[in-house]
Amino acid sequence: MEKRGRVTLQTIAREVGLSKYAVSRSLSGKSGVSDETRERIRETAQRLGYIKPLNKVAASEVAIVFHDHDPVNSELYMQIQNGVQSEAHRLGMGLRMRWTHHASQLEDLAHTCAGLLLVGPHAPEAIAAATATGIPIVRFGWIDPLEDADHVSGTDHEAGQAVMQYLFGLGHRSIAYVYGTPGYRGRRERFYGAREIAERYPDVALHAMEFDEQGGFAGAYRALKEKGIQPTAFFCAHDGLALTVVSELLGQGYRIPDDVSVVGFGDFSAATQISPQLTTVRMEGQECGAVGLRLLVERIEHPRQPDMPARRVNIASRIVERRSTGPCKQLTKHHDDFAAEERA
Repeated sequence: MEKRGRVTLQTIAREVGLSKYAVSRSLSGKSGVSDETRERIRETAQRLGYIKPLNKVAASEVAIVFHDHDPVNSELYMQIQNGVQSEAHRLGMGLRMRWTHHASQLEDLAHTCAGLLLVGPHAPEAIAAATATGIPIVRFGWIDPLEDADHVSGTDHEAGQAVMQYLFGLGHRSIAYVYGTPGYRGRRERFYGAREIAERYPDVALHAMEFDEQGGFAGAYRALKEKGIQPTAFFCAHDGLALTVVSELLGQGYRIPDDVSVVGFGDFSAATQISPQLTTVRMEGQECGAVGLRLLVERIEHPRQPDMPARRVNIASRIVERRSTGPCKQLTKHHDDFAAEERA
């Protein structure tokens, strides 16, 4: 006989008219149960107040969950995954990996592990469902301003500032920010950082180039030149965009970096597979993953109290200088002419 008031797997099974085995597989997030049935079991368990106790194995395991509809950041996510896996191995901790965007699956998983690492643009309802389970959660990706969430991120705004200072130091004064498709928050933050530095210098002009990334750069560049604007440097919001820019400029007869300089963002594998190799900003994805897991373990071992603030951890990016950037030819020519006048 079950104790009065206690909700068990068998209680749920009788309620939904299924076997205890099917209910167990569903609430454990395992395969073999349809999405419709899984949702019905989840709703019934929630309505009855079922709480799944952690077994000894689950209590020592955490899960990393990637949003499965975000192809733009796939290589960065792989770096984060590598960092988490390496740190979990070092700590001797069990690690599960999942790819989903369904709130019910995220909630089911949260009931079976000690903590969650969430990567990517998970929907608010999915995050709320996982948070309601009470386990610690650390997030990667963008969050709302002052959101009450532990969070590990890169330094997009600061990196944009650093690239602008770098190009300014090389003598570039007319710089194009290659936005590509607008709307991505990281790209906006990099632009805002670059613009902040450009506004400090009256002789610096920063031009935003927005276009459809499927062959749109050539037209956007042509439109810029028709306005009398001839950038000497291109700061690209993503390495993939930088590859397009380098290819198009070389095809138009420009020499890189003799005529123009190109900077990417990400330091992904393609950055060293082109000629000239790409100067870019390295996003330390592996370090982000390792730090995120360490923060999660801390929250598991020392639970956050209601009066404690959320943590923000920023992992600084860095500029990796290769062969696609160099001194501004126009400024070099100006200095040479000035020196010649002085000698005369």
